[in-house]
Amino acid sequence: MSSSPASLRATLDDSPMRRFQWAAVAVCVLLNMLDGFDVLVMAFTGKSVSTEFGLNGAQLGLLLSAGLVGMALGALFLAPFADRIGRRPMILTCLAVASAGMLLSAASQSSTQLGLLRVLTGIGIGGILASSNVVAAEYASKRWRGLAVSLNSTGYALGATLGGLLAVVLISEFGWRSVFLFGGVATAVSIPLVMLTLPESLDFLLTRRPARALGKVNALARRLGQPELTELPQPAATGGVGSGFKRLLEPGMRRTTLLMWGAFFLVMAGFYFVTSWTPTLLVQAGMSATQGLTGGTLLNLGGIFGATLLGALAARWTLRAVLTTYLVATAVMLAVFIAASSSLTVAFALGFLVGLFVNGCVAGLYALTPAIYGPDVRTTGVGTAIGIGRIGAILSPTAAGALLDAGWTPQNLYLAVGVVFVATAVLLLFLRPASSGAREAAPAVVANPS
Repeated sequence: MSSSPASLRATLDDSPMRRFQWAAVAVCVLLNMLDGFDVLVMAFTGKSVSTEFGLNGAQLGLLLSAGLVGMALGALFLAPFADRIGRRPMILTCLAVASAGMLLSAASQSSTQLGLLRVLTGIGIGGILASSNVVAAEYASKRWRGLAVSLNSTGYALGATLGGLLAVVLISEFGWRSVFLFGGVATAVSIPLVMLTLPESLDFLLTRRPARALGKVNALARRLGQPELTELPQPAATGGVGSGFKRLLEPGMRRTTLLMWGAFFLVMAGFYFVTSWTPTLLVQAGMSATQGLTGGTLLNLGGIFGATLLGALAARWTLRAVLTTYLVATAVMLAVFIAASSSLTVAFALGFLVGLFVNGCVAGLYALTPAIYGPDVRTTGVGTAIGIGRIGAILSPTAAGALLDAGWTPQNLYLAVGVVFVATAVLLLFLRPASSGAREAAPAVVANPS
């Protein structure tokens, strides 16, 4: 008796999570931890780099933005190749790119070299983030899919937090270059780990039928306790990466795609405003410099718990409902945050909650997006949405600075960003799964985002 692609997909969707599925999710979380470290390494080393290269504030700002520019480029133009060559090969390629960027950064001799290498590193990270989120979503069951992808965001926050602590030790003992060296080596070491433990996406194998696809599918069937397949369905029509971009804007997908682009742009703009400006704005609102930094730290600490909590809630309620609640709660927290700065205890508690909810909003979008695209364009859809979001991330800190120069108060800024999160919640009300000819092989999570 042979199995069928539909029964294999149903087993992944509806059966209890098996050990190898959790292992695939764990590898994706580890990759996101490395990405969190690699992305924020410039923030950890900024002061030391500025001292060595004699940089002013504007020049350091360019270095800090270079990684985000690279991430946008990687998500927009590199991640979509995962829908053509596979999620696993794309992750391995991007790991090689990111590790090379980090290792070469450790030997950079000028700020220009370092800036270009930060763009290179960001390109690799952009491809990893999009592809690993898709793999985590595709190997998780329907019940735990939201948690699996949310854990990826938790991994990113953990990597950033632990990286900051490690950077303090490394810089004091060996200088700023050692931080880049450590990140490059750690990223390179993850390459054989991915080769040994991360399976290729079942949806990709069934949709694209690459070389030896039947053997790989049957290996997965055995691990799922299902009979082997005797043949695979006909592959989806192939095309270049450009055709994937075009499909995102076809009539059946256009509405969903534009709504997701808008949601990512708004949420990432709000997230990076909050994480970039909060310590400074707390000081401007009357706190000391130390208190401002403490508020920023509590913001990041809350973020570690926010994504995990969202995933756990999504296992019981629909993901879209949980995400909408997070968006509205973020707006409320932002509206009262600065106004409460006169009470240190209340302000710090609210800072923790702001971090919890705002990070959960980002995690929720990462979890929602793979569910609404078919497997033939899933990584293209996720990567493009992330890339659009990165544009918002790059623009928002600069826009906030310009508004402050124009006379806006911190309270005005937080209220405006609160409106941004409410607007995103409104966008989600109009969201529906994209219509795709390959939906049969897609994760059956339509009920979850609805």
